[in-house]
Amino acid sequence: MRGGRSVGGAARADAEALKKQNASAPRIPHLFRRVLALFRPHKIAISFTVAVVLVTAAISVIPPLLVESAFDVGLFPPEGPPNLEALGVIVGAMVGLYVVLAALGVWQAYLTATVGNSVMGALRVQLFQRLQAMELSFFTRTKTGVIQSRLQNDVGGVANALTNTVSSVLGNTVNVIAAFVAMVLISWQLTVVAIVLMPLLVIVQRRVGQVRARIAGQAQESLSDMSAITQETLSVSGMLLSKSFNRQQAEIERYSDANRTQIGLQVRQAMSGQGFFALVNIFMSSIPAVVYLCAGLLITGRLGDITAGAIVAFTTVQSRLLFPLTSLMRVALDLQTSGALFARIFEYLDLKPAITESPRAIDVAEAPGPLGRVRFEHVSFRYPDAAEESRPTLDDVSFTIDPGEFAAFVGPSGAGKTTISYLTARLYDATGGTVEFAGSDVRALTQGSVIDNIGIVSQETYLFHATIAENLRYAKPEATDAEIEVAARAANIHDTIAAFPEGYETTVGERGYRLSGGEKQRLAIARVLLKDPAVMLLDEATSALDSLSERVVQRALDTASQGRTTIAIAHRLSTIVGADRILVVDGGTIVEQGTHEQLLAAGGVYARMYREQTSGHSAP
Repeated sequence: MRGGRSVGGAARADAEALKKQNASAPRIPHLFRRVLALFRPHKIAISFTVAVVLVTAAISVIPPLLVESAFDVGLFPPEGPPNLEALGVIVGAMVGLYVVLAALGVWQAYLTATVGNSVMGALRVQLFQRLQAMELSFFTRTKTGVIQSRLQNDVGGVANALTNTVSSVLGNTVNVIAAFVAMVLISWQLTVVAIVLMPLLVIVQRRVGQVRARIAGQAQESLSDMSAITQETLSVSGMLLSKSFNRQQAEIERYSDANRTQIGLQVRQAMSGQGFFALVNIFMSSIPAVVYLCAGLLITGRLGDITAGAIVAFTTVQSRLLFPLTSLMRVALDLQTSGALFARIFEYLDLKPAITESPRAIDVAEAPGPLGRVRFEHVSFRYPDAAEESRPTLDDVSFTIDPGEFAAFVGPSGAGKTTISYLTARLYDATGGTVEFAGSDVRALTQGSVIDNIGIVSQETYLFHATIAENLRYAKPEATDAEIEVAARAANIHDTIAAFPEGYETTVGERGYRLSGGEKQRLAIARVLLKDPAVMLLDEATSALDSLSERVVQRALDTASQGRTTIAIAHRLSTIVGADRILVVDGGTIVEQGTHEQLLAAGGVYARMYREQTSGHSAP
């Protein structure tokens, strides 16, 4: 339990630091203008909404005036008994107006729901599109759960503002104005009494909104923490890790800590406006009593003149003012709260990818050099989050790999081998020097055409929770069953798949957990073969496998490498002894290169590494 406490304590410390860092939402210039721009594609639907709201507001002014007529003309005419004929006409008109208002309300609800959800959907797609454009380093330094929270929780958090803002603001504003006009027409003296404290409420509302916006930003950040914990611990890998070390209770405590923080923030956010709205309700509910007192003075003639019908009509209008005015104030608070969430969303939308495509970029097919040639010329590279004073990952690296050549990069862990494969595929851009593909600088080529000609098989194979066939078709969606089988046979995995009860329709589970490591690797090879790239990048594709699985996968790799340029990042030197050329990377530079035999005869770094691996122990 002591270890569990330390995990929980660390989580709390991280959460506190994060909350302090995000105590207020990011400052986004012209935020309100940018939010309004989201509605621009829906001008026609919004115009209809505005028209419906205005018509509804105009009609809603009439019933209170009819109430006055019902009293003064129908029930209590100046002379004689009640005029039932006139009263029937007035009541019929009122019922008809209520039917029309109800129909307009349904239409308005449909329009606002359509516009709001369309805007929210477009915003979600824009955010997903921006994240897809970000470079690999963004995802290595940002928790997946945090990214998911921006995409789901933050966009979902502004759903109410997007779906209801237009109709609520416009409708309630018009209703308030209409009610105010009706009140003035009935009695200007009572109107003055009813609105005298309104400016004070507006000032208080603005202050409350600022507090709620700050709490909303903290609540969303806390929700990001919870999403990150969920993503990390409830994945297959996370559950295997926690069960392997018997840390389930520690993970429960970590989640509980984050959950308590979230509960506290949600309660604070919910309660931050309750006192204000209690004050509004007290004020609005007390007005009729004050109106009756003032009406008594008017009836006596001390402050003017008024009829009983006017008093009933005025209190009716004033009571109908309560709902739109309160709703308008709630919308104002929601907008201030949503502003913090919109700022977080736009913060991600404003991210600038480190790798951008030149407007004059050409397709690889138009490049002057032969397809499959890879060349590094004085390439240096430092990861974006590395300290400036630290040693660069690659330093003045130069080499050329010709089409069809099998080149292997070996060296100690952290020497920069994998970075070479990242730069080849332009998952990162070189800090200095030039990376060429097919005779052109990769920065002068379209990113899509470069990656279309490169196939990557890494140590960690990623498979979707889908069927084997669907995972393979990820490389070529239009591939036929016959093409899939050819690729699977070439990868030495067809017989294994055929032995499954459901064959190629077998679901592999999350990250392919239902398959062995060797089976997943061979599926990855089959997927790349279906793509049929000119260049194959093998990033320690067999280092995590046992000896038997390694031999099976290695045979599949040998088949996959035929007729194409192959760049292998190798840990086990036994897998690359047949390479056309072996390049030894140490400290970010190439220190040796040659064939297996040449490097052994040289007695340098490669020879020492080979002796260590074949002898089964490290050299002193």
